Amino acid sequence: MSTLAYRLDVSPATATDRDRRAVRIWLYAVAAILVALVLVGGATRLTESGLSITEWKPIHGVIPPLSAAEWQEEFDLYKRIPQYREMNQGMTLSGFKAIYWWEWSHRLLARGVGFVFALPLAVFWLSGRLEPFLKPRLVGLLCLGGFQGAVGWWMVASGLVHRTEVSQYRLATHLTIACLIFTATLWIARGLVSRPASSAAPKGLRRLGVAVVALALFQIYLGGLVAGLRAGYIYNTWPLMEGALIPHGLLAMEPLWRNFFENYLTVQFAHRCGAYLLFTATFVQAIVTWRKAPGTRFSHGALLLFLLVCGQAAIGITTLLLVVPIDWALLHQAGGLAVLATAVVHARGLAGSYLEKTVVEPT
Repeated sequence: MSTLAYRLDVSPATATDRDRRAVRIWLYAVAAILVALVLVGGATRLTESGLSITEWKPIHGVIPPLSAAEWQEEFDLYKRIPQYREMNQGMTLSGFKAIYWWEWSHRLLARGVGFVFALPLAVFWLSGRLEPFLKPRLVGLLCLGGFQGAVGWWMVASGLVHRTEVSQYRLATHLTIACLIFTATLWIARGLVSRPASSAAPKGLRRLGVAVVALALFQIYLGGLVAGLRAGYIYNTWPLMEGALIPHGLLAMEPLWRNFFENYLTVQFAHRCGAYLLFTATFVQAIVTWRKAPGTRFSHGALLLFLLVCGQAAIGITTLLLVVPIDWALLHQAGGLAVLATAVVHARGLAGSYLEKTVVEPT
């Protein structure tokens, strides 16, 4: 028994490379729509528009109200929930339309990304243009996207009966799953980039790259909790909070765990600490990578990521000091996605390409 190692991108090279390139372009398009979806979702949250559509209609909901009677029917449904009674009593129909269109656009983009993913997936699959190792990965993404739709309605439902806004627990979960889908989409796409054999980085750098991606995702989760509690509208000083580096009252709630999800001070403090941790991790990564792989794409990527984190930190501080104006808040959210995307691309480059893997077969 002997073994034969060969690269996955052997003949017929031309057709296979062309198929991989088509799949990459498709996945990049999906990732771009996901960015738009997350940003529109952020605008929906900032404008308090997320509860304007009180029913889940996955198919019929594509069509907005088309007549005065239909608009009035939607408005009457909105008037039944606590947000209208406690926050928007006396709102006009034109005011309702303004918040309705944000939520409708968000849901339309969510349906759109599902369509843009599922239809090409079926075409690639049925035409035999997907390699076997890609199929379970892509099906997993499709299932995660369907699950995300259900989580989105689960989030909205939390604000329709007893609350005037959605649960911060559910909002942070919804945002994080969206970013997980974004991460996985980019990871798969970048894995299809042809690179020279043995181009993966040392194992230590690869682990560090994945750890930074995990930190970026965790920081986004913490940001989701801040957004859900609207905790960015208070404690608008930096670097001090309540006049101290470690403010009093961080653990004032009982039981202890509630502070990390419901205590406005603790949640914002945790988000700040997450930013400091991510800053430190990317700085260490840049230094270590330059020492182990100077002048390579690895070291350049690590430096770029660190600089992006610096820029994102500056945007975050500015957003806080200005008390979260919508333009700066959306810029901060876009910056978070840029940091995450760069971290994923860098980590995927450190790990090497799917195409560099070898297959061992008996002869």
